[in-house]
Parts: sequence; C-alpha cells; structure tokens
Amino acid sequence: MLKKTPLNALHREAGARMVDFGGWEMPVNYGSQIEEHHAVRRDAGMFDVSHMRVVDVAGDSARGFLRGALANNVDKLTESGRALYSCLLAEDGGVLDDLIVYFLREDLFRLVVNAATAEKDVAWLAALAARNAPGLSLVPRSDLAMIAVQGPAARARTWQALPGTEAATAALKPFAAATVGALFIARTGYTGEDGFEIVLPADDAQAAWRALVAAGVRPCGLGARDTLRLEAGMNLYGQDMDEKTNPLESGLAWTVDLASSRDFVGKAALAAVRPVRKQVGLVLEGAGGVLRSHQEVRTSRGDGETTSGTFSPTLGRSIALARVPEGVAVGDVVEVAVRDRRLAARVVKPPFVRNGKALV
Repeated sequence: MLKKTPLNALHREAGARMVDFGGWEMPVNYGSQIEEHHAVRRDAGMFDVSHMRVVDVAGDSARGFLRGALANNVDKLTESGRALYSCLLAEDGGVLDDLIVYFLREDLFRLVVNAATAEKDVAWLAALAARNAPGLSLVPRSDLAMIAVQGPAARARTWQALPGTEAATAALKPFAAATVGALFIARTGYTGEDGFEIVLPADDAQAAWRALVAAGVRPCGLGARDTLRLEAGMNLYGQDMDEKTNPLESGLAWTVDLASSRDFVGKAALAAVRPVRKQVGLVLEGAGGVLRSHQEVRTSRGDGETTSGTFSPTLGRSIALARVPEGVAVGDVVEVAVRDRRLAARVVKPPFVRNGKALV
C-alpha cells in the first residue's frame, strides 16, 4: 500500500493527478504542468515535500559524528540555523544520497534526506554511529510535514499566510533557517528560485496549505518540480548520481571537502580518483525531439549519456544534464540519440535558468 502525506486529502480535493513516487502517493500535477512551472518562475508556487525525511541528530558527539559521516564539512556551520548541502558516500566514493544538514545547537543537527533512500540512509547512519558514536541519538521525524513555497513572491505570500513569520525570517540569508513557534522555516529550495521550505507538525499541515492557497500560492506537482530543478541544474538522486557514480563526476565536487585534514567516509577513495567523465548541460539546437535520460551522447572525445532531460518551459527548448568525457568543453556541439535520429546539442554550463532568468 502506498504511503500518504498529511496533505493527501487536499491534493485529491483539488483534483490532482496522483502517482506512485518511490512508494508514496504524490500529486504529479493539478491541471497544467506548464502553468505550474511558470507560476513558480513568475510568482509563487508550492509543493508537498512531506515524503522527504527529517532526521534529528542529537548528542554531545553530533558534530564529530557528522564530521566523519558527510563529504562536506560541518565545521563550516557555526551559526544556529545555517545549512549545508552534502553527499552521503559509501567507502568506495559512490553517492548513497544527497541531503541538507542544519546546525541548531552543538548537540543538535537536523538532516533532510530523500524519500526513496530515507530508510537506507537512517540504517547506514545508525550502523556508523554504533561504531563511532555510541551515545548518539538518531530520530527520524515521522510526526512532521514539509511544504516548499518557491518563487519571486514566495516569501511575501508566506508572511501573508502565516502571521508572525516575517519578523523572524525577513533577514534570513539563503541556506539559513529560523524556528517560529512550531514552524522550522528554511530559505532553501529545489527550483532555482527564492523561497522557503517549511517543516511543521503534521497535524498543522492542512491549515497551513489552505492559508497559503488563500494568499495566492499555486499548488504544484512533481512534474513542475522536475522541470524547475533541471532548469536550475540541480541533480536528482537515482538519475544524475547514485551508488555507482562519485560526486566528482556528477557535478558535485563543490560539495566535497578534500582539503581539510578531517577524514570522512569515502575520502580515501575520492582522493585516489582521477575523473575521466564530468557533468555538463546540453541544449538541443533545433526542434523535433525531446532530450530524456539515458540517451547516448556522441562527442569528439568519446561517448557519454544523458542523465536527466526535459523540455524547458522557460527556454522553450529541450535541455539535459549529461555525463561525458573530461575533454568535452562548453560550446562544443555533440550528437544525442533521440529515438532513431541523432540530433545536434550544444554543451553549456548549468544552470540553465536561475531566479527567473535564462542563463544559456
């Protein structure tokens, strides 16, 4: 049986088309996926992301434990509420998951991990803690819901819908969070637009969702979330990286701290790697095809493969992320196998779109 978020009934009430997404019944759209996409780029849209798992890491050894568990360095987090994006790696350097970690206190950090990998992540972290930090507490928070409000008007509409939140969050910097009563509000997102990700008690989620709708925020589904994140050049776990790929070949080298003296799981393997592939963006040169995942990419340096692809509503053309040989350069023209044809695509540096502006 599919799992349901606390907002499931509201999605059905709004006429959403529901699909199985990693074992969760989730809305793919409420009508026009294109209109939902544009709502986020131009105004404000929101997503039910309650299927993602919040995990609180508590105890005196919390920082030391995460210092060795994550590829990025939690020692960068010194101010309460600050956040860091990181990969969770296997010993061989493969990506187990990508996540956000928030520093709340020296004895309390908060992780937000992907829905499809949540149980595996928690089991892996628990096994690591049993060996290295036996007094640590790992608490998966099934009592919480999560709503992402995104777009140029997202913050203003959130303040209108949820009175009392503006004073605590107006000065928040990107990748920072504040606690407002029972709400945990982070200035983060997965769309390339400004906005908030709001963690709140599951029992309060429906009232908050209705208030946001009343304030003019448009409900959006998984379809728009995928086109938005791809335009923003953001990876999707299971497509653009997984246990068989390392972050150095997945556009995520910036999330790995190999420079500091600390050790972390996967560091030795990554230090020995000499990448032969890299992640690039592709823009289809003409019409007549749509780039999708797992399409062959032919280059003058050897073959590669698209990892994610879609039609970009903002650009009006097809785009993709691809893993290609190291020697491929921005500006090169490559060929992508689309059905029975080979179509020309130009190599670009992601993101394709950020803060409503086309960058390619």
